[in-house]
Amino acid sequence: MKPVVRSPLRDDIRRQLLDGLITGRWAPGERIVERRVAADLGVSQAPVREALRELESLRLIESSPNKGARVRPVTRADLREVYQVRAGLEETAARLGAPAVEALEAHTASLEAAAATGSLSGQVSAGIAFHREIVAASGNALLLSVWDGLGLEVWTHLSIRVFRAELHENAADHQPLVDAFRTGDPQAPGLLRDHILSYAP
Repeated sequence: MKPVVRSPLRDDIRRQLLDGLITGRWAPGERIVERRVAADLGVSQAPVREALRELESLRLIESSPNKGARVRPVTRADLREVYQVRAGLEETAARLGAPAVEALEAHTASLEAAAATGSLSGQVSAGIAFHREIVAASGNALLLSVWDGLGLEVWTHLSIRVFRAELHENAADHQPLVDAFRTGDPQAPGLLRDHILSYAP
């Protein structure tokens, strides 16, 4: 791990722990040793403990007395629930406000570029940015906060790695949504919901 140099510490540590989960540094069921992580990052154990608690709230980590924190095995049911909640939030967002089509097109271009280079992380990041654009356009700060709190980037990476799903964050899947928002199609919220649910395992 790279030493943490920015602040706040907890956010940096959380990001590095998420990166470890995404890359498979810790396998499902493997223990994350708080003391070891703190030593690797050159920080005290307190902010590591806080970051682990946040990951536990995302159901990515599970902890128990005297056993510490372990990576929670991801099940199809877990992913299905995440996609169901995400679909509901994004459908609501699309009903509250329309995103700027130019921004969606820019994210779609990023998806195309990442697909051309075979970059999984690039496709996931661009896909998440595309959908966040829609949620942010709702103008509802609470909805955006809840959506951000789902940890969708790491869940997407885990679903691909664990279940060997085909890469679905690609331009072709998103173009019909761009077209629907461009024409002001009243069916756009429903199309968005179905788009997300189609990836639920």
